[in-house]
Amino acid sequence: MKKKIQILILTIALAAGTLFAGGCSGEQTQTYAWVLATASPEDTVTQIYAEKFAEEVEELSDGEMRIQVYANSALGGDTELLESCMTGDIPFVVQNTAPQVSYLPRLCLFDLPCVFDSIDELHEVLDNEEFMEKINEIYAEKGIELLGMSDQDFRVMTSNVKVETLEDFSGIKIRTMENSYHMAFWKAIGANPTPMSFSEVYIGLQQNTIDAQENPYEVIVSNKFYEQQDYIIQTNHLPHLLSLIVSEDFMEDLSEEQQEIIREAAAIACDYAREQAQERVTERIAICEEGGAEVVEVSDELREQIREASADLYEEIRAVVDDDELYEMYVNGQ
Repeated sequence: MKKKIQILILTIALAAGTLFAGGCSGEQTQTYAWVLATASPEDTVTQIYAEKFAEEVEELSDGEMRIQVYANSALGGDTELLESCMTGDIPFVVQNTAPQVSYLPRLCLFDLPCVFDSIDELHEVLDNEEFMEKINEIYAEKGIELLGMSDQDFRVMTSNVKVETLEDFSGIKIRTMENSYHMAFWKAIGANPTPMSFSEVYIGLQQNTIDAQENPYEVIVSNKFYEQQDYIIQTNHLPHLLSLIVSEDFMEDLSEEQQEIIREAAAIACDYAREQAQERVTERIAICEEGGAEVVEVSDELREQIREASADLYEEIRAVVDDDELYEMYVNGQ
């Protein structure tokens, strides 16, 4: 699979042709559009984030730096894209942090459930320079630089069972990502987490192989999961973070001016993606309700019970993060 991706990238590069030649002494001369890849569908905040970044890079460089975005797993799934970014085969990737935990275990910090009561609280932490410097140290362990972190709001649960108490979670067969911390969370509150290929989720819901699934509203609507589910439970258990990452080797080959353009474009794109995410959540909730799904709010009491039931998971993640200051910054904003 890795070799196929490398061949595909080379083919893309050759087909793209020359964009410009020359450049200032010591600068990397761009001969084809740099690649940015995602595993997400085109009509998502992930794509908006990626496209805005590419647009800003071109504009800030007066057309001398260009990025071509490839969505929908055209260059591989999340794992393949991350590996390709680490080796420098793909310069830029936008993806959720959950698949990255297998390679960067301390990023399990972002798998802590029910930390934030609002998305604004999350943004305050992500905008803390000291916090992000520490997070970037984790990415640097694998030769990656984190350029920015946006989100698709929170992940929520869709279900054919109306969940209003902690006991209501009991026995619900819910599809999750193949992430041990995600599965441990659902087990802790009584559900029966079941990893399943994403492509099989809609059929699984339709055939009652699974009772529920969890995703941000973007994914729920783009895949029409609301057609097979009676309820959307606003668990808001995890923020669905979107990391824009770049190969450190790639960045080191750029001039300081080019690096500054990349980082400035990333900051603009991050803010824009966050704004779009909030606008689209409202629209997508309306689509779910029009499709017949009832949105169920989680009470403060139930939310606290979920936190208490997840106490052991908090301690497990804290031990893996192995940095009390970083942990406290994320959990308590300190």
